Amino acid sequence: MPDELDRLFECLVRVLAQDARLAVPFPAMEIHERLVPYRSNRSRLNVATHQDYEMTVLRLLAGERGYVGLEPEEVRDAMQRELAGPNPDTALFRNFPDARVAVNRFAAERFLRGDAAYAPPPDEAASESSGTAPPEAEPVLDEPDVPQGDATFVIEARADALQPQQCPYCGSSVPTGRKVNFCPHCGQPPSGDLKCPACGAEVDVGWSYCVSCGRATGFE
Repeated sequence: MPDELDRLFECLVRVLAQDARLAVPFPAMEIHERLVPYRSNRSRLNVATHQDYEMTVLRLLAGERGYVGLEPEEVRDAMQRELAGPNPDTALFRNFPDARVAVNRFAAERFLRGDAAYAPPPDEAASESSGTAPPEAEPVLDEPDVPQGDATFVIEARADALQPQQCPYCGSSVPTGRKVNFCPHCGQPPSGDLKCPACGAEVDVGWSYCVSCGRATGFE
């Protein structure tokens, strides 16, 4: 049964796959500021409080289940030590805005092809962090051979497994085969803070009416 860490990784992979960025390292702060922010994703993550959300991000960046790698290593080690403590500072990751995250391509591929459990086996997780390929790895796709180490091609080729795309706010289908900056039905971006379509004020997921202007939001 997926937990909040699995769901956070799912959301992260979906957003990165839309922009073909799964194989490109990015600043850790993008996760909580832009890619999977708390306000617009807490329902999908099924976290009760902001502290629960921060704990989940901390677990992800500390390398739990091998979903991502974090550089520099001393920052990752500091997060792991914090998690092991009796009263961890869940916002510790905010102190390292320059740390960079690389998504584990094996875990991303397992998610994109719909595996029930997509945390990579220990040998694959270790291989990803060391930069070497696992021995006798089975091909992920039934497609033409891809040169070893070309993780970008493999992951981008599976991005279409997420189709049909749905707007995370109104649930309507969005165009495929192109970059979508805003939903054509509700006008919301695919990630970031949720805005009232009438006045532009910030609203929460699940609100039927805007607290600022009183207009119906049209969101589920």
